[in-house]
Order: sequence, then C-alpha cells, then structure tokens
Amino acid sequence: MTAKISYADVEVGTELPAGTFPVTRATLVQYAGASGDFNPIHWNEKFAVEVGLPDVIAHGMFTMAEAVRVVTDWAGDPGAVVEYGVRFTKPVVVPNDDKGAVIEVSGKVAAKLDDNTVRVDLVATSAGQKVLGMSRAVVRLA
Repeated sequence: MTAKISYADVEVGTELPAGTFPVTRATLVQYAGASGDFNPIHWNEKFAVEVGLPDVIAHGMFTMAEAVRVVTDWAGDPGAVVEYGVRFTKPVVVPNDDKGAVIEVSGKVAAKLDDNTVRVDLVATSAGQKVLGMSRAVVRLA
C-alpha cells in the first residue's frame, strides 16, 4: 500500500478528519492480553486508587495508538507513518460503567518536509483534559 493523499494536494494548516475512540474496561482487558501489559492500574480499581490514581487508567501505548489512527486513516496506509512520538501528559481515566471513556483526536499538517513527507501535529483529549503532548507524526505521502 501507499498513501492515498498526494503531497502536492496538502498545505500547511490542512486539517485531518477528527476521530473519537471509546475506551471501556473490556477494551483495556483486550489490550492487556494483546500487549502482555497486565499492570493492575489498567484493570483493578482498588489497586489503582491505592497507588494514587483516580480510577483505572488506559495504557499509555494504547492511547498513543488510538491517536495515530487519525493519521493512518487519513493517509490510507499505516506504513506511510515514518516517525511518531508523544509525551504522556494525563492518563485516560476509564470508569467501570456502561460508557467508559472517550479519546478525542484532531490533527493538522504543521509542516511540509522533504521527500514527500509532512509533519502532522495531533491533539488528544479525554474528559476535557489533554492526554498527549508533543504528539507528532511524520508521514510520507504519494
């Protein structure tokens, strides 16, 4: 696969379609099984509170992966992402109810680089709090 977006068609300031990603306790259990990260802060409310957290929290790498989906969906090819990094600023708190939490992500082309690449800056929030900082991806376009 290659990116479906043409470098020539993108300008600095181009906004990517935003994404909304629900997270439930079941989602966290599935991710723990897939990743091998069974830290009890991600599934045991009693333990999470005992260590000073407000409740169970989503895995940082899960949050990071959900955020970059905005970029991969836009580009049309996950392999088009050649670099990606974030800083974890706040946890995604996932209550044990029918709703869970929601991660909301928006993105914008911040720079056109060499070799048909662009830098996309992402903003990821949950419950009105920014959960990722310095969230940036470099994407190779068609």
